[in-house]
Amino acid sequence: MTDPAPSPASAAPPPNPLAAASSFLHHHLSRLASHLTAPRPALAAAATRAPPGAQGASLSLALAPDEVARSLTGTPVFTVCNSNNEFVLVSDPATGLRSLGLLCFRSEDADALLSHVRTRQPVLGRGAKVVPITLDQVYMLKAEGIAFRFLPDPLQIKNALELKSGLTAFDGVPVFQSDLLVVKKQKKRYCPIYFQKEDIERELMKASKSSKGSALSKQIMVGSLEDVLKKMEINERNSGWDDLIFIPPGKNLNQHINEVSA
Repeated sequence: MTDPAPSPASAAPPPNPLAAASSFLHHHLSRLASHLTAPRPALAAAATRAPPGAQGASLSLALAPDEVARSLTGTPVFTVCNSNNEFVLVSDPATGLRSLGLLCFRSEDADALLSHVRTRQPVLGRGAKVVPITLDQVYMLKAEGIAFRFLPDPLQIKNALELKSGLTAFDGVPVFQSDLLVVKKQKKRYCPIYFQKEDIERELMKASKSSKGSALSKQIMVGSLEDVLKKMEINERNSGWDDLIFIPPGKNLNQHINEVSA
């Protein structure tokens, strides 16, 4: 994560993180939606992939892509597809990336992207729709060479900045974690990672009834989804990184473990 440049000492009011996040979304939609590229039939590929473990055992000690993907099971993101369920892709002139898929953590942001597609490219936008896809599917498509960019929830950007005192910008998708919530179930250790600060606060209030308010916030660590995934990819099994499990928004750890273990 890149630290922002120091703010000049002045009497200007402090920046509004939520407004900055909304501006970020509008900036990307305005710039990228005008560089639409040909659709790619990626959703079908995601649905027909071999199940985890079906590709044979790996001799590598590092986590395999399907092992990383399994930790992401069940978390939805939203994208825009055409009538054939193909991703509507964009190119980013700032980075030179082509065939880039945009993935939103809020359905309303995907609706905004859809409106931009229909406005800028009426032919391409005809029959286009917002489609949910889970992060484990996204990760496996990324492993197959499809590039994606996440558009995070502006509220969670604001929450992350409040926890990261002194920062005025956040790079990536915020995720929240606390050592107090690590559990062991059925001989397996689970370290939950949350996408919403409200969800981890609710779990911490149950786990530590004596803590609340600012004391509760001190128990929360914040990082970015992108950095966590990179560290999972380069670390070995039994290093602790394979204990991570990402909790979908609105769910708790026990509920999610039961669902993925069913």
